[in-house]
Amino acid sequence: QVQLVESGGGSVQAGGSLRLSCTAPERTFNMYAMGWFRQAPGKEREFVAAVTRSGSSTYYADSVKGRFTISRDNAKSTGYLQMNSLAPEDTAVYYCAGKRALGAGLTREDYPYWGQGTQVTVSA
Repeated sequence: QVQLVESGGGSVQAGGSLRLSCTAPERTFNMYAMGWFRQAPGKEREFVAAVTRSGSSTYYADSVKGRFTISRDNAKSTGYLQMNSLAPEDTAVYYCAGKRALGAGLTREDYPYWGQGTQVTVSA
């Protein structure tokens, strides 16, 4: 069982930035591809971004392309989601997800391991 812990959420004004972190107290963090998902009130959880276990390939939802950047530091067993130019529609609980595989997944069903989520609130 992989325990993922998100941090870095908070409240910002539109146009602001936040960086989310996802840590795993796991020596084999570099064996896991990682994704970020979000869930707004009354909506389904949706894909935001993903990165392969090596960090060589990244994937983004169209709604965040050019604004969000996913990355990872395997030496620190930590993944990141840098969010710039935030808008009110980015308000959601953001979840980190992991799967023990080379390639990243783009759907919820691809990931067996999840964090508890961190709230991001963007005000107009």
